[in-house]
Amino acid sequence: MARVAFIGLGNMGGGMAANLAKAGHDVRAFDLSPEALDRAKAAGCLPVASAAEAVDGAEAIITMLPAGKHVAQVYAEAVFGNAPPAAILIDCSTIDVTTARQVATDAQAKGLEAVDAPVSGGIAAANAGTLTFMVGGSQSAFELAQPFLEAMGKAVIHAGASGAGQAVKMCNNLILGATMIATCEGFALAEKLGLDAQTFYDIASKATAQSWSMTSYCPVPGVGPESPADRDYQGGFAAALMLKDLRLAMDAAEQAGATVPMGTRSRDLYEAFADAGHGNLDFSAIIKTFQSASVQGTS
Repeated sequence: MARVAFIGLGNMGGGMAANLAKAGHDVRAFDLSPEALDRAKAAGCLPVASAAEAVDGAEAIITMLPAGKHVAQVYAEAVFGNAPPAAILIDCSTIDVTTARQVATDAQAKGLEAVDAPVSGGIAAANAGTLTFMVGGSQSAFELAQPFLEAMGKAVIHAGASGAGQAVKMCNNLILGATMIATCEGFALAEKLGLDAQTFYDIASKATAQSWSMTSYCPVPGVGPESPADRDYQGGFAAALMLKDLRLAMDAAEQAGATVPMGTRSRDLYEAFADAGHGNLDFSAIIKTFQSASVQGTS
């Protein structure tokens, strides 16, 4: 098994690092949060005092950070200059394509292989080791990263050159955000028309309205498989994170000259939802926007 540096032990990173340790890797973990380090230690990782210490001697260096500026900073200050020449750099953060490509270029200039490997699946999948990874980078870099990603996920797919993983992630979540809103609108309208939610689900889930947002992540409590809706919209994928991804997609669309009216409207709706103080709720809680009841589960 290999020595792995894992930097960023938040809601997603903590479970991912734990699965690497479970697979037998020697995981040197770092986070600014003492509580996150304690959880990592309990999961079999070795907490260290700095990102640079985690990187020293690592065969794989994995980052899971909030934004592109954090990734660029960690690479500049801790990874470059401390990473062994044969190490594979794996950034699993969801960031902008430009930064993803730049850090890969910088890594290449220093003789290092790097991939961008954002994830899909949420906290439950991170904990269960069933994430989907969409990977950007050279074929050789992908092959180096693949065994480590497979220890944390159920699907590891090479999307193309550097930045392609981030491009896939933002396009995927643009579709997801818009689809969830349409699903919520449909259920809210069905309710106002006097339809039983379970009956509507039984029909629509087998008709042309069927989607992942309906059949795997239904926004209505007690309908379909268990989802955050059954836990008062706690856990899952926070609305604030969906907003972050939609903003990234809108920025990319502007740079590419793409027309994305559904994505733009979805971003606006999630922005209003988060601004109203509901960004901590699961993104499916936006159904409350279309219902008469006030949002529940806020802190």
